[in-house]
Amino acid sequence: MSVELVEVVRSGFRECVHRGSVVLLGPDGDVLDQLGEVHTPIYPRSTNKPMQAVALLRAGFEPADEAELAIATASHQGEPRHVEQVRRILDRYGLAEGQLLCPADLPGEPLARAAALTGKRGPRPVYMNCSGKHAAMLAACVVNDWPTEDYLDAAHPLQRVVADTLIELAGEPESELGIDGCGAPIVPVSLVNLARAFARLVTSAPGTPERRVADTVRAQPYLVSGTDAGDLALLSAVDGLLGKSGADGVYAGALPDGTAFALKVDDGADRARLPLVATILLRLGVPDSETLAELASQPVLGGGARVGTIRSVPGLFPLG
Repeated sequence: MSVELVEVVRSGFRECVHRGSVVLLGPDGDVLDQLGEVHTPIYPRSTNKPMQAVALLRAGFEPADEAELAIATASHQGEPRHVEQVRRILDRYGLAEGQLLCPADLPGEPLARAAALTGKRGPRPVYMNCSGKHAAMLAACVVNDWPTEDYLDAAHPLQRVVADTLIELAGEPESELGIDGCGAPIVPVSLVNLARAFARLVTSAPGTPERRVADTVRAQPYLVSGTDAGDLALLSAVDGLLGKSGADGVYAGALPDGTAFALKVDDGADRARLPLVATILLRLGVPDSETLAELASQPVLGGGARVGTIRSVPGLFPLG
């Protein structure tokens, strides 16, 4: 059963509460803390992307540089730098935007979105937040001479490599696949095994696909997220943190020593994620800082002024 994780306090009144589940692991993989249900598989959504990127490297996708690997791991905002990297991958492998099978979308970042609308460009697959992953999937198909027109089919050889890699990294028994928002198959994973997969990425030997992905995400937080994105704020605030958000209230992360965590907010509310992750990081011994303190207490506004806070439920974890 899930527990109360985050509360919204307005003018001293507890207005809302977000329930969910959290697991914290030590460097040895043992559970330090768990709240709620952490052993039942969930859909990690885009939190699976670092592991999917490992699979694409194993399948033969070879990024020209760190920026291309970052965009292959990204939930980007469709800003010009993001779109540029997606198109670089497509161009290098002789592919066209029309071969992307992710849905057409508008950029997520407000200024990029406005520019697309005022330029009368409208929704395009390349703007969609998963387009980097899809471009890298197509590139892996080209390398292996696999069909590109059905690369999202769960029976496609590429998707079998992706599923097998995720199952291996997480140590999760194989179960029935779902379909993610971008149309790609999604592997269900429990929170405890999702955290273990992230720990495996950061503790793998330098130069391995696992470590390449971990190092790239940590070095390129803007490319894997975007302006004002929560992932950018968290990765910039904590040196060495590997972290990735997923739709509908999922987040997983790991510190360089293999300490790791994963969470799921039941109602999928994005606003619960930042204060909860900041609290978890403090519980795991990350030094307190002004930035973490700000992330741990997000503002509630009234008439444009701060009148309250979004914060983890007091006493959720014994800090220290």
